[in-house]
Amino acid sequence: MTQPPDPHPRQKASATLAGDQPAQSAEIRRGLEGVVAGDTAISDVDGQRCQLIYRGYPIDALAGRASYEEVSYLLLYGALPTRSQLADWSRELASRRILDPPLPAILQQLPPHADPMALLRSAVSLLGLYDPKAEEESLEAVRRKAVTVIASTPTIVATLWRLRTGGRALPPKSGLSHAANFLWMLLGTEPTEQQASALDAYFTLLADHGFNASTFTARTVTGTKADYYSAIVAAIGSLKGPLHGAANRKAMEMLLEIGTAEQVEPYVQRMLTDHKRFMGFGHRVYKGEDPRAKHLKRIAHALGQASGEMKWFAISERLQEVVWEAKRLSINVDFYSASLLHYLGIPTELFTTMFACARMAGWSAHVIEQAGDNRLIRPLARYVGPHNLPFVPLEHRAPS
Repeated sequence: MTQPPDPHPRQKASATLAGDQPAQSAEIRRGLEGVVAGDTAISDVDGQRCQLIYRGYPIDALAGRASYEEVSYLLLYGALPTRSQLADWSRELASRRILDPPLPAILQQLPPHADPMALLRSAVSLLGLYDPKAEEESLEAVRRKAVTVIASTPTIVATLWRLRTGGRALPPKSGLSHAANFLWMLLGTEPTEQQASALDAYFTLLADHGFNASTFTARTVTGTKADYYSAIVAAIGSLKGPLHGAANRKAMEMLLEIGTAEQVEPYVQRMLTDHKRFMGFGHRVYKGEDPRAKHLKRIAHALGQASGEMKWFAISERLQEVVWEAKRLSINVDFYSASLLHYLGIPTELFTTMFACARMAGWSAHVIEQAGDNRLIRPLARYVGPHNLPFVPLEHRAPS
């Protein structure tokens, strides 16, 4: 059960310093499961009702109806934009999409076959190095940096991939949306309206998700009054892990390993026998199906039909059924993200960077919120090591 926030955090801290040592007797919740660590007005992840809300709007009301440009504005500014505000916001994003020199030249010098998330992590750090106002702390300055990073992250990812595969980096094209521009810069052809809308919906569905691991990392770094870029780089590092953002890549690798819908049941039996994890199933918070999953499933199905190759969707749907029958596990956001991104022609190695492109708006909103009412995030720990060991001088220590 979720516990209410401590109404007297300062008193508890004083008791600790006075020697009462509440951490020694307090209940330990590994992974901070069920612990309320702070307030936020950005998104609500309701595990019991399996609902996700952005700034008061259920995700079902936004998915497929509001563009990522609208949703990113909503997350950063707290309200959906008017028509004129959206036009201004879209122009501002477009103006920041082009990478300023010398970043493109530096990207060419990075090891092309390094992990794409490691490359993205380094590239965002470089953005901070070349920003003369990187250390400015005003909320307006942080918003300015956020616009640059939200706009340029897809450009960075597409550029790094084209360099990795021996191609020529393509500049963003005017008149294309945030999602459409990424597909153009990555693949070299303008996407269809369906393809652009599919990636746009994916970005919207993954734009924010409460105090998840990477977002909490960003807030923790912001809590130390470190700069915006440090918080975002730390968030990227957190997202890189297979138990967080890299799960969508692992889910696609699972589909590739299965190969055909007929091989789903033998695969599930092997996994059960070996006590291995099914990627894209289960969630720390939701007690049932992830509310984003049904939208991703619908989009993946439509993309499969348009491509004339339903194989990956068929494997996914059969796997969803068999795992539910065997384990009563619901799917999460990563499961149908895999086939959706695959149908768009996005290489599997880039799947986690797609997550980062989407989540950049949410991370930025949380950095701004944390900075606006900051308090250093500093939990206690229960010490379980030895006490009062006698000190042995170096000359008397026995070799191990």
